[in-house]
Amino acid sequence: MPAVLTRRPPGGTRLLGVGAYRPDRVVTNDEVCGPIDSSDAWIRQRSGIVSRRHARPDETVVSMAAGAARDALASAGVPAARVDTVIVASMSNLQQSPPIAPEIAHRTGAQSAAALDVGAACAGFCHGLAVADALVRAGTAGYTLVIGAERMTDIIDPRDRSTAFLFGDGAGAVLVGPAALPGIGPVVWGSDGARSGLIAHTDSWLAVRDKPDYWPTMRMAGQEVFRWAIQQVAPTARAAVGAAGLDVADLAAFVPHQANLRIVDKLATALCLPDTVRVARDVVDTGNTSAASIPLALHAMLTGDAPAPSGPALLTGFGAGLSYAALVVDLP
Repeated sequence: MPAVLTRRPPGGTRLLGVGAYRPDRVVTNDEVCGPIDSSDAWIRQRSGIVSRRHARPDETVVSMAAGAARDALASAGVPAARVDTVIVASMSNLQQSPPIAPEIAHRTGAQSAAALDVGAACAGFCHGLAVADALVRAGTAGYTLVIGAERMTDIIDPRDRSTAFLFGDGAGAVLVGPAALPGIGPVVWGSDGARSGLIAHTDSWLAVRDKPDYWPTMRMAGQEVFRWAIQQVAPTARAAVGAAGLDVADLAAFVPHQANLRIVDKLATALCLPDTVRVARDVVDTGNTSAASIPLALHAMLTGDAPAPSGPALLTGFGAGLSYAALVVDLP
């Protein structure tokens, strides 16, 4: 039977654990540059990316999400049976029905949890985290898994010079739970549907039915998206810091969507971050993993060779829609 919370818990919410699933296969720039008539030097100059991970045929969006979720639960020391809600963000799930969150909950061991998909593309993880925070603070949910999982290699054209070198596969997850004091700040978010065509599929899936040997792929107007991200996302991120009652100098870390290294560095400069703020640059070795990029970058920052930062971190997601969201969280 599903758990029913009968009273609103006092205090707030916080991140209790972070998990990740990274496919074993590392793909270098030399492997992807042939079909796009490019070079390792050109890819590094344009994106800062050195390598990315590509999933094997058996590494699905569902299996990678479940792996990341189990890792987050182990990090938090919370059994799966105590999870009330599972929220999954993905833009690369190719099956229209059923939604994938219920199967991921089942594979994770949270069989009776409420489970739902979020479709906000690269901003999906931050959207899911904001929903989880609201559910737990309202008393509607207790422990809540928020997962970003992507097989971007399924939805891009390996011959498309604007996207083929950017994207990778993987999954990241966090466990959100009640806390005595608020550990997740207010979300600042929005959308710009007038520019939805800047990141979009060439056709709907109906085209597969009508055209032989055809597969719609995602295309992106890279330079326009770059300019939009700097103009829109930096003020949104700054507003999220203010909404949390902080200044950028109070931050321990900045974990933006890992679109490419140029955007990451431009955003850090636009925010005037001091040297004391650790900036996530997981994109160099992971590529752009859309909704999975923020939790993957967060996991790398907390578990890598360098000492893990402690304190508030600014998370900022942005992408297709166009959608964007930012919020400050206390690191677990």
